[in-house]
Amino acid sequence: MNALIYPMAMHLALAAGLYVLLTLARAPAIWGLGRNPDGSNPYASIERRISANLSNQFEWPLFFHLACLMLIQQASLDIKQWALAWLFVGGRLLHSLVQILTSNVRLRGVVFTINFLAVLGMWVLLVLNAGQH
Repeated sequence: MNALIYPMAMHLALAAGLYVLLTLARAPAIWGLGRNPDGSNPYASIERRISANLSNQFEWPLFFHLACLMLIQQASLDIKQWALAWLFVGGRLLHSLVQILTSNVRLRGVVFTINFLAVLGMWVLLVLNAGQH
């Protein structure tokens, strides 16, 4: 089995975890569980952040998964591609924490840049490797 399946699965687990977290954050508004005495949702502000972050998991990460699938198909994986894949996943996790737990847009942009460059690096290596065949 190709080692890229593990960072892909980890990103899937992150997205699944965000769905669970979003469900819990929406519980007071939808099911009335944990509402404030005035009927409001105590998690309303964080619910929006979780929702936005979950949406982010289906934007740039698409290119990560495409690169991984192409690398798996080529049956050629070197340590640089593997490291970039894990850097992407670690960066995604960090990005989620920053976006959900803070309102620091500048820091979120810096963390996103890590994800962005990791995937670009994977694609550069993929294209260079394809040119060698």
